[in-house]
Amino acid sequence: MKLELDGRTAVVTGASKGIGLAIARALREEGVRVAAGALHGSAELTALVDGGDALAVLTDLTTASGCQELVDAAVDRFGGIDVVVNNVGGVHPRTEGFAAVTDDDWQWALEVNLMSAVRATRAALPHLVAAAPSTIVTVCSVNAALPDPGVIDYSAAKAALRSFCKSLSKELGPAGVRVNTVSPGPVETALWLGAGGVAETLSAAQGVDPAAVRNAAVAGTPTQRFTRPDEVAQVVLLLASSTAGNITGADVLIDGGMVTTM
Repeated sequence: MKLELDGRTAVVTGASKGIGLAIARALREEGVRVAAGALHGSAELTALVDGGDALAVLTDLTTASGCQELVDAAVDRFGGIDVVVNNVGGVHPRTEGFAAVTDDDWQWALEVNLMSAVRATRAALPHLVAAAPSTIVTVCSVNAALPDPGVIDYSAAKAALRSFCKSLSKELGPAGVRVNTVSPGPVETALWLGAGGVAETLSAAQGVDPAAVRNAAVAGTPTQRFTRPDEVAQVVLLLASSTAGNITGADVLIDGGMVTTM
């Protein structure tokens, strides 16, 4: 399949590790020039930049100024923007119930999981319209449709994110800007499996081994395994490409069959 992404420019947020890094790498392999934004750098991100036609911008992408800094750097370096991938996100499992989730906790979840995408999209929009046909792909979550009390604020923020992207697709379609989301289930990243991640946090709260939490997370799915970051990246690339040129307002699940409804 020819994705015809070679020579285009993409902005990727949250690109220093996990899904975002996998997306940035996959885009570069397709010949895309990548502006990779992250709060902190990583050895992997440095290696990506050293490979050429990529730049890293270390800034706070939950702020309007940080998002504008990333967009400005991409335009200054590459002359425009054809693709935006909103990937910034985060979750803190709420092991003490709803009453223990403070206003600050709710605000954090909304800033990281919703407003980061709103602000990055707003900053990039004039350049996307100028470059049309262009695309926005946002990494959402199965929790947008499978609310879970253990991640109550995260679920609500991701549901709002999916709604935002669906609304935006209707506004921007006539201007030639497609807007879609990708919703992974559990993914093999530090957010789930690393130190302080979901598995470790839940295991401490429940008094079980982290491996038991990991296995339970996918035990009821048809594939019975976590999704790999590179698998999410390939779905993002497809939606960003002209191959998917008439797909907009869609949400693509990559969850091993976790969501069982039609």
